[in-house]
Amino acid sequence: MKTLFPGHARLRPICASLVSLVSLALTQFTTAAQLKEARVTQVVKDVKLLRTQAAPRPAAVSDEIGDGTAVRTGVDSRAELTFTDQTLARFGANTIFSFKEGTRKVDLASGTMLLYVPKNVGGAKIDTAAVTAAITGTTCLIKSHRNSYTKLIFLEGSGRVFLKRHPDQSVVLHAGEMLIVKSNATSLPHPQKINLRLLRRTSPLLYPPLPSEGLMLAEEQKQLEEAPEGTLVDPTSLDVIDQKTNALPGPRGHLPGKP
Repeated sequence: MKTLFPGHARLRPICASLVSLVSLALTQFTTAAQLKEARVTQVVKDVKLLRTQAAPRPAAVSDEIGDGTAVRTGVDSRAELTFTDQTLARFGANTIFSFKEGTRKVDLASGTMLLYVPKNVGGAKIDTAAVTAAITGTTCLIKSHRNSYTKLIFLEGSGRVFLKRHPDQSVVLHAGEMLIVKSNATSLPHPQKINLRLLRRTSPLLYPPLPSEGLMLAEEQKQLEEAPEGTLVDPTSLDVIDQKTNALPGPRGHLPGKP
C-alpha cells in the first residue's frame, strides 16, 4: 500500500533528533537554573538559623544553608547569603527567609530583602504574602508584612509581578519603579516612580557595593536625565527598610541619609 505522504517516513528520524536536542537543552537549562546550597557571607548582630526539628542556633560566616533551613534576623540585625551561582541575598532587621533547593524559588515570609541575580543564571521566583515576582538578571528590594503590604523596588533589570489571589493579574516592573500591594488586594495598582539616587544613598543593604553597581549607576544617571532629582518619591513615605536598620552606620562612617 502506498503512503499518502511519501516523505513522512524520512521525517521521523529528523523529528526524533529534534525532540532529543530540545529535551537535552531543557535538561541543561533546568540544571543551570537550580538554586543550590548557599553560604552565609555576612552576619550583623542577631542572626539565627532555623532548621527543621532542631533548635535555632546563631549563624556564623561560612555556614552552609540548604533546603529546610530558614534564616531569621533580629532587631538591628542584618545578614547576607551567597549562592553557588553568585546570586546574592541580603536581609534587614526582623526578616525570615528560606529557599527550596533544586528550584529558583525563594520565600520571604516577612521582613526586608535585597536580591541580586546575575545575568544568564536562570533568574529567580520570589514568593511573598501578597505577590509572586519572576525576575531575571535583576537587582531589587522587597519588603513584606504578611498582614499589611508587600513593596518591590527594581534598581536595575526588570521583572513580572503576579497577584497571589488572582495570578492572572500581573505587571512588569522596570528599574526605578516601585509596586506596593496590600495583603488583601484584589487588583494590582499601577507602578510608581522612585528616586534611585536617594534610595542608593540611604539603604545600608546596598553596601558593600554589589557586582551590579555599574548597572544601577547607569539606571540612576538615566533617570536623572529624564526627570530632575527630587521629583521621584516614595508616595507612602515608608522607608524601604526598617527604621532601626536605617540607624546602622553607612559608608564613610556616616549615618544613612545624613551628610
